[in-house]
Amino acid sequence: MTITALNPQVWSKSWIRGWKFAFAIRPAVYICLMLAAVIASYAHWIGTRTIFACEAKLYNSDRYVAYCNASGYGDYEHGAFWFDLEPSAQNFARNADVLFLGSSRTQFAFSTTATSDWFYSAAARYYLFGFLDYEGLTFAEQVLRQVKPKARVYVIDVEGGDFFRQWESPMAQAVLHDPAERVVYERKRLWQRVHESICKAVPIFCGHQYAFFRSRATGAYDLEIGHYRPTNGPVSYDPVVDEDVVKRNTAVATEFLSHLRVQKKCVILTTIPMVETKIGNAKAIASALGEDLVMPEIQGLLTFDGTHMEKESAERWSRAFFQAVGPKIRSCLEGTTITAPKGDSP
Repeated sequence: MTITALNPQVWSKSWIRGWKFAFAIRPAVYICLMLAAVIASYAHWIGTRTIFACEAKLYNSDRYVAYCNASGYGDYEHGAFWFDLEPSAQNFARNADVLFLGSSRTQFAFSTTATSDWFYSAAARYYLFGFLDYEGLTFAEQVLRQVKPKARVYVIDVEGGDFFRQWESPMAQAVLHDPAERVVYERKRLWQRVHESICKAVPIFCGHQYAFFRSRATGAYDLEIGHYRPTNGPVSYDPVVDEDVVKRNTAVATEFLSHLRVQKKCVILTTIPMVETKIGNAKAIASALGEDLVMPEIQGLLTFDGTHMEKESAERWSRAFFQAVGPKIRSCLEGTTITAPKGDSP
């Protein structure tokens, strides 16, 4: 009996055929491995740097992502307003009876049940018109000219003078001065639809970065905290007055307020508590404008990051705020007199 497996000649031919086969498939294996690596790398990039790095639990017919903490997505709300990508949001802002101006500190302070309950009881509409990144008057004033609000009351967060300083955040600079940003923000809007559909169907495909969702109807924020861990810094107050800051910002504020189509008594100045709240500057600016600063000082308030009040503290503070100014707001809403603006008005 011939044992071919041990036949040197047969073994040699089999080895050569096997080697040729391996050599032939090696490029295909290499290509497959490369494709797998590219797909894995792209999937990782999508899951860590795009909107898919954030969760999608807070989407509904009223809310959209204002900001996703991913390097490839980031801000949406600045472009949404400047390029009118959320028309219903602009309409709600335009028709609000009371407009709140400030930054994200203002947003979190008044994105509360206390706020919505007060306005429900007053049968009035409100809109929180603050923006991320310590945004101030420079950007807000530009957008207000587009919106043309009909508000009869303005609540303005002085922010220790920071709201009235003349500057633009990097987000504002991008949308205000680079026309190409419109395309960028239109893509961000479209990706939200994809993000919502996929992440709600298969949550495992999406990450856990924090995101701010914004109400179209009121501008209120909801925070999807993800893996972010709050620091819970206690609120404190800095009574120091910087005369240069007060003088500079009072001049800007005086000019801005002269253009508002409301009675002077219907402009309410406040400042939102935070770590080292610049209460000295805020009071001095309000005094220079001939106004009172409405800021309930409540013990035990906390921030979740040193700047923004955490939810329970915001509820307590906003409830006290409306107890203090509620009668004044109602009085303005019941009146019908609108002062003539000086020049162009927001």
